[in-house]
Amino acid sequence: MTDTKTAPAATAEEIEQFIRTYAAGFGATLRSPVWHSPAEAGLDFHEITFPSTDGVPLEGWYIPAPGSDKLIIANHPLWFSRSGLPAHIEPWKSMWAPTGNDNEVDFIPDYKILHDAGYHVLAYDLRNLGASGAANGGVISAGVYEARDVLGSLAYVRSRRDLDHLTIGLFSRCMGANATMFAMRAEPAAFDGVRAMVAPQPLSPRVTMEQSLVAAGIPARYIDELEQRVRLHNGFRLDDMSPVQPARSVNVPTLLYQVRDDVLTRPDDIQAVYDNITVEKDLFWIEDSTRRWDGYRYFAQNPGRILDWFDRHMS
Repeated sequence: MTDTKTAPAATAEEIEQFIRTYAAGFGATLRSPVWHSPAEAGLDFHEITFPSTDGVPLEGWYIPAPGSDKLIIANHPLWFSRSGLPAHIEPWKSMWAPTGNDNEVDFIPDYKILHDAGYHVLAYDLRNLGASGAANGGVISAGVYEARDVLGSLAYVRSRRDLDHLTIGLFSRCMGANATMFAMRAEPAAFDGVRAMVAPQPLSPRVTMEQSLVAAGIPARYIDELEQRVRLHNGFRLDDMSPVQPARSVNVPTLLYQVRDDVLTRPDDIQAVYDNITVEKDLFWIEDSTRRWDGYRYFAQNPGRILDWFDRHMS
């Protein structure tokens, strides 16, 4: 189990403020802007828009790799956009400084690596995040509603005559991984022909909320109050938003990876996701860090193992 640094015991007023603020993030999330562009890496790209399966307009980029017959569809974590998260500036810096994650995550290098390895890339913003449309009253569901966006991205690719013949792989990060697993449970046939998935750092809301309470010096028994407040915003119990059970529906070869000592989760959570996957799978741990963002930056710094997974299953 990950050790979490505990703050001095919080006062009743501080507890109320923490619970109110944390829960509110599931009711009206702060959008990260699309802060970067593929043009910064010298990539040709096209702005695209397509509907989720329930009609929400989703914004994205299509980055072609001429001559390739392979496509990676990429989505992103909660709070982020398709370009990453500018956590080095306010208001995100103050929000993430207590966990050591007050530095930027830029996903453009990821797309450059995939492109140069011979993959077309389609990257899109999930609902209520980035530049995509508002939906479901603006609430965050940690993957439940967002699964419709995953399904929409697949439908979009198959609707384009210039893309419908491509071999597809998925790069589904954090809440995007959760959403993909919920989508596989809802509509398994939609993933016919998808060859592989890389799913960094899926996360159960209960676990990260428990870790966050401890880090704030708040007794763990307040998880029930926090769950109730979240449910007042989005209607979901915490365990309803966990990817652990939907992982049983994963139906493509899947590679997971996770910062082992990430202060925002515990290793047993991703291990439970991994254990429930019944198709070909692999899991590796990123060591010597407590920063979750290091997991999101890992591919740009160490692409070999992830590219090998895609290459092996998509060739």
